[in-house]
Amino acid sequence: MIIDLVAGRGELADAAWERIEPLLPQLDGRGRPWRDHRQVVNGVLWRLRTGAPRRDLPERYGPWQTVYERFARWEADGTWAKLLEYVQVRDDAVGRVQWTVAVDSTVNRAHQHAAGARKRGTRPGTNWMIRATRRRRQALGRSHGGLSTEIHLAVDGRGLPLSIVLTPGNAHDATAFADVLDGIRTPRVSTGRPRTRPDRVLGDKAYSSRAIRHLLRHRGIAATIPERRDQVANRRRRGRRGGRPPAFDTEIYRDRNVVERCFARLKQFRAIATRFHKLADRYRAGVILTSLILWLREAAR
Repeated sequence: MIIDLVAGRGELADAAWERIEPLLPQLDGRGRPWRDHRQVVNGVLWRLRTGAPRRDLPERYGPWQTVYERFARWEADGTWAKLLEYVQVRDDAVGRVQWTVAVDSTVNRAHQHAAGARKRGTRPGTNWMIRATRRRRQALGRSHGGLSTEIHLAVDGRGLPLSIVLTPGNAHDATAFADVLDGIRTPRVSTGRPRTRPDRVLGDKAYSSRAIRHLLRHRGIAATIPERRDQVANRRRRGRRGGRPPAFDTEIYRDRNVVERCFARLKQFRAIATRFHKLADRYRAGVILTSLILWLREAAR
């Protein structure tokens, strides 16, 4: 039986709330009582789901300033990341995490509110290199469609995120692969080092490079990555000096689509499909929270 973990229009149901409530901060730290955590978290989820401006938050979630402040504070102190890590550790402890990992990326447009406003202290005529550096720092890149952000994911065999990395939208997938792989880190319930090495990595042709294959081989991770057409032609041209083609199993590769399905589920939240946050850390916190919702839904199956 599947338990409904989201009540009404995207609000957390009792089953989901019982899992995360004990992990939330109990003290404000400034001598003031917290506004109800569940009310505020539901307010954050409402905005992620609708993509509406913060000031349009319905009254039932409390003041919009409180909702945004709580979201920002828990991003800064790592609370959202700790919640996601908790459900990952819990699933891994009972053997539910499938360690055949698929990697891929998706490009999301940045709204003018995320990319169009002038930065404090930036004057008209500022050197273009300085402006470009600031955009890269905030994971904004310019392409034919305008400014955008690229989300890189590593998901387990069920299509649940294990690692989340942001880059400018014009970055190549392969350039972020090492960071995505390093982001896989699931602590053990008992003593021992966190698990950082999947059994196998599935990737499309964008990840077919000598550096990536060497990295995976060095870490003892099996790879299922198809070769690009130019790589096949170059190896054949070189004859015996071209070496043997890398092992590739078409049956195993079919499971790579779990990462595509994960992106489709994340983009049901409109504030993920379109970036409204100016700061990359805030936008990544939204991706972490929506990933947490996916893990909670799966935990009830």
